Amino acid sequence: MAFPIRIGVQIQPQHAPDYSLIRDAVLRAEDLGVDIVFNWDHFYPLYGDPDGAHFECWTMLGAWAEQTERVEIGALVTCNSYRNPDLLADMARTVDHISGGRLILGIGAGWFEKDYDEYGYEFGTKGSRIGDLGEALPRITSRFEKLNPRPTRHIPMMIGGSGEKKTLPLVAQYADVWHGFNDVETYRHKTKVLAGYCEDHGRDPDTIERSAGIPFTGDVEELVRTADAISAEGVSLITVGTTGPDYDLTAVEALCRWRG
Repeated sequence: MAFPIRIGVQIQPQHAPDYSLIRDAVLRAEDLGVDIVFNWDHFYPLYGDPDGAHFECWTMLGAWAEQTERVEIGALVTCNSYRNPDLLADMARTVDHISGGRLILGIGAGWFEKDYDEYGYEFGTKGSRIGDLGEALPRITSRFEKLNPRPTRHIPMMIGGSGEKKTLPLVAQYADVWHGFNDVETYRHKTKVLAGYCEDHGRDPDTIERSAGIPFTGDVEELVRTADAISAEGVSLITVGTTGPDYDLTAVEALCRWRG
């Protein structure tokens, strides 16, 4: 299955003391022609002032569902630890309906310890968090079938992570989209590993859309070279992040031109 090249932008909900700055960035991104607008599921900034301004993920997605008309929306990615899986499925179904069927359910095992400590979640270990994710995924998919009304469509499941022993097997079993955090050489290796797990589940690995975030250092030509290299490996969803308060969309505009 060949997926078309798509461009995503992660509007990072940090360092924006006024929510109107985020609302405006989403509007500008949709006007530029991006395919997907993501946020992230954290409670504190990941860089810059660690106690800087920050807004919550899923409340924001509900607002984006009403604000936008064309783009898909989602978290890159939701932390499985923060919500009961059945509740998360209900939240996703609700945003799916509000948006008219434009939600992507991005999900991962979680990693940012400050979020856990400050909000009273048990951090556990990397292994225990991935184990929890493995238990949550079938509950989420099962709950979708029980909800009334059901989702407007099969909500695409994006799983973030590249761990070869625990995460990639979950990707092979549950994911519609796989988001990796690797350079080109590492990605090439992980793709082969994923293909092996897909074979175990009787699944064609080409039915999983490949997604990657790429950095922007201010050099548009370098950005385009990176997009060329990663797309040559089969990545069709390419995302660049931007932070508050300015939400510079220079990289987004360049990638939309590159996509054509």
